[in-house]
Amino acid sequence: MSTEAITTLAVAAITPSEVEQAVAVISLAFSSDPAARWTYPDPYQFLTHFPKIVRAFGGKAFEQGTGHQVSGFRGAALWLPPGVHPDQEALGAVMQESVGADRLEQVSAVFEQMAGYHPSEPHWYLPMIGVDPANQGKGYGSALLRHALLQCDRDHVAAYLESSNPANVPLYERHGFVVLGTIQLGSSPPIIPMLRAAR
Repeated sequence: MSTEAITTLAVAAITPSEVEQAVAVISLAFSSDPAARWTYPDPYQFLTHFPKIVRAFGGKAFEQGTGHQVSGFRGAALWLPPGVHPDQEALGAVMQESVGADRLEQVSAVFEQMAGYHPSEPHWYLPMIGVDPANQGKGYGSALLRHALLQCDRDHVAAYLESSNPANVPLYERHGFVVLGTIQLGSSPPIIPMLRAAR
């Protein structure tokens, strides 16, 4: 897809009636994500519980009006504005009820390390972004990133994310994010925290 075509992709706020569509496309996008499938290696467990993870981890974007979808839900991004954080209580409850005992301690430790990389200054946080696998590689993820990063730049605020798939790091780097380190515990796949400084 040409750069010109990418810039014309329609990005819109997710409305309250579209939350289920957003959760569905993000869940589908993460169906082959290394960290998501390490947490839920069984397909049934993944399909049953991952949508709850999406709501707990990024769902406040729906309340804030800072969730975006592109071109009729070919992809979606859940951004949390400065001062808004994932619902840790809900996230902990989903993990307790759904992650196997053999893995729960490692998953919890990964989340603890992730928290340690969050910037102390005000920043926009991207807990979840995903494109329908049938539409990946067509510029939808870039359109979603560009849309939100314009807001960051208008406000002169940093943006932060963790890439749970190393294959996506070059995409984020093209949009100005810099790798801060690597989080990897036990058998977990690498999680890569990334920061885009305020501009």
